[in-house]
Amino acid sequence: MSADFSRERQAITDGLWPLAGVDEVGRGPLAGPVVAAAVILDPKAVPDGLDDSKRLSALRREELFRDIAESALAIGIASVTAAEIDAINIRQATLLAMRRAVAALPVAPLRVLVDGNDPPVFGCSCEAIIQGDGLVASIAAASIVAKVTRDGMMVRLGRRYPAYGFTAHVGYGTAQHRAALIEHGPCPEHRYSFAPVKGVWRR
Repeated sequence: MSADFSRERQAITDGLWPLAGVDEVGRGPLAGPVVAAAVILDPKAVPDGLDDSKRLSALRREELFRDIAESALAIGIASVTAAEIDAINIRQATLLAMRRAVAALPVAPLRVLVDGNDPPVFGCSCEAIIQGDGLVASIAAASIVAKVTRDGMMVRLGRRYPAYGFTAHVGYGTAQHRAALIEHGPCPEHRYSFAPVKGVWRR
């Protein structure tokens, strides 16, 4: 079942519009950035089929990404680098990415809905919704934008560092990726605070 727009409609009724949905991608990989997106949908043009990006095929994500880009009232995208993740830890990096994404919106929201149970502090009201990326249209849209954006970044990093196969696994700790780490050591885009990099190599 697709995410719906009911919470956004309630926010409009309550005078808490514009509302931004926020989600992040990339907490678990051994390499690459964590990426967050904030999306304010147009109530008159909500794309059909919005859902948790993990439930969608790559092709469907790309289609919905284009639909969101064409119809949304505002989109903010932000990332936190691997080096920043190592410096402040992945939790803080995730919160920072979400704050940066909201700050990147061309209009300031009056309310923010965030996927999960650990929201950042924003300058407006905020609610964290567990599994919100499959329930709330705006969060689903943000999850799709963040996922497609990060996957594209990892494809580009794959061209720069072809030995690691980033295009195939987008930085996650697959057997292929771990074998490449053993053979080649880490590149500058690896997270040196993450196992199996931690304690073996240093920046």
